[in-house]
Amino acid sequence: MEDVLRPLAVVGGALFVTLVVGWIADQVVRRIAGRHPEDPLWPLLRRCRMPLRLVLCAALLRGGYTSLRMPAYRETVVGQVLTLVLIGACAWLAARLATAVVEAGYARYAAGARDAARMRRVRTQVTLIRRVVTAVVGVVAVAAMLLTFPGMRAVGTSMLASAGLIGIVAGVAAQSTLGNLFAGLQIAFGDMVRIGDTVVVGGEWGTVEEITLTYLVVKTWDERRITMPVSYFTGRPFENWSRGNPRMTGTVFLHLDHTAPIDLMREHLHRLLKGVPEWDGRAWSLVITDTTPSTIQVRALVTAKDPDDVWTLRCVVREELVAWLRREHPYALPRINTAPAPGLDDAPDRRQASPTSDDIGPGPGTT
Repeated sequence: MEDVLRPLAVVGGALFVTLVVGWIADQVVRRIAGRHPEDPLWPLLRRCRMPLRLVLCAALLRGGYTSLRMPAYRETVVGQVLTLVLIGACAWLAARLATAVVEAGYARYAAGARDAARMRRVRTQVTLIRRVVTAVVGVVAVAAMLLTFPGMRAVGTSMLASAGLIGIVAGVAAQSTLGNLFAGLQIAFGDMVRIGDTVVVGGEWGTVEEITLTYLVVKTWDERRITMPVSYFTGRPFENWSRGNPRMTGTVFLHLDHTAPIDLMREHLHRLLKGVPEWDGRAWSLVITDTTPSTIQVRALVTAKDPDDVWTLRCVVREELVAWLRREHPYALPRINTAPAPGLDDAPDRRQASPTSDDIGPGPGTT
């Protein structure tokens, strides 16, 4: 009977203490969060409830399982399992705590920041810092778990003797992975590209949606996702339309007839821009930039506060100018002459069309 009651008492006592202590800790955090609603740290700490309870339960069971008077081999197995669970729970709790602290710091900064570009930079750095901390905690936890096995300690001692050779081999084998890892840190703290930036890579225009330590995801305008290694952005040129100031200048090109009323087009463009909310009012112009034997090239220049607005503004200006020309000045649209060329008999002046010998003058050798 004692063999049954003792395990139930140990397990039941551990669960009871875990639930009570976990409930008290949750209530304390909740009350502090209610008294300080402006501090985002306390609501984030409530995410640590489950790993905290697991740590408490594993620690209590690890400390009390020896009183169960089990056989030696069974006691060793149970102790090893509880140790592994305790290490994993501690790593989970540490990762949650680090994430809460980092996200709370970013929330405090974002609440008082006004510079959108700097906020994107800090957000990118916070994301990568959180991933680095989580990865480090995971590696340390796995290493601690392996060291709990006696056989692994001997292996670890022998591996330390040849650490130089192993490091060289590992560095050569993981050259690409390590390159992407350091490239990710360079992007995070070098302010090359940030989450939310508008970039053009490989001829594709899109917004940076996610940055990890090894890859970067760009969401294109048609909602496709392009995944590429972060080393791409450290080894090749790319366009970042949001770096520094996101304001942009857009152009609209029209091919028109030589008779197009440029002055009237210029006035109509100005009136049009005053009624378009995407125009930021910084600059505008309309000029002839090129000419061909059949058409002229007209460029309308407009400005907007960001790449999205400049794209919308270009489309609006292009549509409105074409519609206005078609409605008010259809003669200004380019035309292609498909009529047959006049023959010699239809020429208005046959002397010009077919010069005579008198017009040419005496040839060589004549007197």
